[in-house]
Amino acid sequence: MFRQDFPILNDINNPVVYLDNGATTQKPQAVINAVRDYYIAENANPLRGLYSLSVKATEAYEKARQSVAKFINAKESCEIIFTRNTTESLNLIAYSYGMSKIQENDEIVISILEHHSNILPWQMVAKAKKATLKYMYTDVEGNISDEEILSKITEKTKIVSITQVSNVLGVKTPLEKIIKRAHAVGAIVVVDGAQGAPHLATDVQKLDCDFYAFSGHKMLAPMGIGVLYGKKSLLEEMPPFLRGGEMIDMVTEQDATFAPLPEKFEAGTPNVSGAIGLKAAIDYLNNVGFDKIEAQEKELMDLAYTELAKIPYVTIYGPKNPALRYGVLSFNIEGVHPHDVSSLVDYHGNIALRAGHHCAQPLLKFLKTPSTNRISFYFYNTKEDVYKFIEQIKQVRKWMGYND
Repeated sequence: MFRQDFPILNDINNPVVYLDNGATTQKPQAVINAVRDYYIAENANPLRGLYSLSVKATEAYEKARQSVAKFINAKESCEIIFTRNTTESLNLIAYSYGMSKIQENDEIVISILEHHSNILPWQMVAKAKKATLKYMYTDVEGNISDEEILSKITEKTKIVSITQVSNVLGVKTPLEKIIKRAHAVGAIVVVDGAQGAPHLATDVQKLDCDFYAFSGHKMLAPMGIGVLYGKKSLLEEMPPFLRGGEMIDMVTEQDATFAPLPEKFEAGTPNVSGAIGLKAAIDYLNNVGFDKIEAQEKELMDLAYTELAKIPYVTIYGPKNPALRYGVLSFNIEGVHPHDVSSLVDYHGNIALRAGHHCAQPLLKFLKTPSTNRISFYFYNTKEDVYKFIEQIKQVRKWMGYND
């Protein structure tokens, strides 16, 4: 239904079956046009000029911020900080909030499901401040129990940082329970929404999370534009992450005062075209509707899981109920390295899937495998994509010399 809007998916000379949406999504013509039109008609440095082009660029940039705020239901647009990606957003919190608030013997709690981007910044803070980094573990299907939440989030906990949806297992974490427990003991909660925001309607006020981070490129927007939402009261008391142009109020030879939110956290020339592309992506997603997005992805997931589970030499990781997966399915083929699987299905069927540790090595170690294959859907994928994928997977062991 929407596939015709994506030029790369309609290239008859290179008919790709794209199943790596967890890494990045393809871009609709509307997003491509928005970025192109900005460079054709409105390109200027925002905030720095009183001439008409600069005013237009500033207006477009701030309209994008307002669009993001509405998309996740932030209370005010000044609570939206533009970054490069989820990784930068999480590092901003770690350096600006974590390094200024965490003290010796404090505890930071994350989960074994986390992407490296939500592990390494907290390792850094814990080591620098002589704090303790604790993990919430899951059952074999990726579920965090109530007991694990209660036992790991304690009076010593100051920060809880948790993914919304696992990029390896596709399982959604119990954010409401985690946030409620964290706030009960006086801790703040950071949510990595990189795999959540593209697939689920997200209301940060309803969640009551303190910070929420996500990337534009995983939800149809260009690469190089990310978002950090933070509660205004927290952002106002945090020191700047980067220092330089546009984030200042006044600079003297020996000192400086800083601009109010959100400029305090957006040093230097911003990625205006990326923000405009993100707004166009949000407009497109709102037109599609998250009800349709979730319904299409669940239909594809049910089909893919059911068909893959029929193959005797395939191991599937995570929830056995495909309805509990959000866009992601990881698996292995007995006797075949994931890198070989990826190369073979690409060569024989032009199928794009992920192979490796998915920037989640602690989780893969917990699952007792060094790497997996991963397919990840978006709403523009079709049942035909799934059938082509299954057809190729059934051939992999034969191509490797097995006689099944």
